[in-house]
Amino acid sequence: MAYNSYICTQQISSLMLKEEISLHSLTSNEAVRIGYSDNDIVIVDSIQQFATISEAHVQMTSIAICISGRVHGLMDGIPLELRQNQVAVIPAHKTITDLMVSPDFNIKAMFCSDRLLQGFLRDKMSIWNEVMYIRRIHVINLNDEDFRFYTSFYDMLRLCMEKAEDTPFRTDVIQSLVRCALLGLCGALRQQLSSVTHLPTHVNTGSYHFQRFLDMLHSGEVKYRPVSDYAGKLCISPKYLTVICKQQSGKTAGAWITEMVMNDIVYYLKQTDLTVTQIADRLGFPNASFFCKYVKAHYGMTPVQLREAPGSR
Repeated sequence: MAYNSYICTQQISSLMLKEEISLHSLTSNEAVRIGYSDNDIVIVDSIQQFATISEAHVQMTSIAICISGRVHGLMDGIPLELRQNQVAVIPAHKTITDLMVSPDFNIKAMFCSDRLLQGFLRDKMSIWNEVMYIRRIHVINLNDEDFRFYTSFYDMLRLCMEKAEDTPFRTDVIQSLVRCALLGLCGALRQQLSSVTHLPTHVNTGSYHFQRFLDMLHSGEVKYRPVSDYAGKLCISPKYLTVICKQQSGKTAGAWITEMVMNDIVYYLKQTDLTVTQIADRLGFPNASFFCKYVKAHYGMTPVQLREAPGSR
């Protein structure tokens, strides 16, 4: 890799020494060209402004297809390089430093919330989490057919995004296309996973416990349990479980549990005809009243209101 083929971001600009990349920072920054955004998705048409950032903390999961050129940097201190016809998937809460980009660098990018990933992938999340947090595979090579597949999705999204905001079902169509693209990407991750026969050498006891914790969360219907219950099954302390979750993913064990529980709640309210009492019982809540208070605390509305609210997630 020839150093002089890159623009060193730390040398060319002091505009931003550190950037917090979040839903708010993306949509409120006039230098970033936004194609579409809602509470869970930001689709970015141009991120040339990010070529001037020497350090960025990415609060949302980011998915980027490199159209041309290349970029090199460190993700939490680990080298990461993205070239033409490759897609990079960076989990939320990662810090990117030492960025160097080639003059012809160009990508299409999407940023999405954990809630959206959980809702769209649901039973495929075990694949996603193993690749992201255990195997730590973050760059996928695309052959010509794969490249056409994903860029075609982007072209369809562009057509939908260009329609007036009051176009009937515009948001639903955009979200459906994003879900299809994510499912396709998850399939590519699964293929990548099947080609890896051994865990990376850097996987330690903490990574092993974290993987088992995620497996329990994904396989158990009743996820609403205290951290101590999961830690007990792993034969470790709740404090240690929280520490390794934070180290591996940037989220605590409690945050993982809440995220999974909320995903199940939305699924059963939106996708089934079960009563509130039946859902509360199925998900392990002590009673319907406590369940209603839990939903109200996290969504600001009752289960009935959440069920009737627009959106499929």
